[in-house]
Amino acid sequence: MKKIFLVLAAALCVATVSAQSKFESSVKQAAKTVASQKWSVGLRATYGVQVVSECFYAGDKYFEGRLGIFGGACADFTVLHNWNCYNWDWTPAVGKWYLDAGVGAHIGGAAHVVTAGVVGDVKFGIKFNKVPIRLAVDYSPVIGIYGLYPAKYFGHAVGFNTSGFYNFALSATWCF
Repeated sequence: MKKIFLVLAAALCVATVSAQSKFESSVKQAAKTVASQKWSVGLRATYGVQVVSECFYAGDKYFEGRLGIFGGACADFTVLHNWNCYNWDWTPAVGKWYLDAGVGAHIGGAAHVVTAGVVGDVKFGIKFNKVPIRLAVDYSPVIGIYGLYPAKYFGHAVGFNTSGFYNFALSATWCF
């Protein structure tokens, strides 16, 4: 009976050590993944100014978040998932040109108006070699609705957000 108990105790110890080493290696791998992510922050100039943050992962994919304040009383928030579609080496001494595309969600508002919808993104720009800066021109149309709130106004002015189609901008981000 003692031999069976000792064998079971030894097997439990081996299983615990094995599980612990697997856990430690998975934690180390997760830390390496987080450390290998590339980030960039910057500004996007459109009919106002937006703060932009990008988190690159898996090489050609990245998440982009935008927070904008326009005229003091209007704000918006956009989240995008973008893909690097193509790169050109037209000016190898200066940097690489790129074309990115993506899709996401948008919500914004002013005094008594809220807008919400799906947003697309097409971005053409350059990433410089000697300085960690990306410059881009992008088009981000928002397809969605706008409406008045509180509820007593909501039924009178809900409509399609046609101004969302005019969302061209120039952005500059610093990569780190």
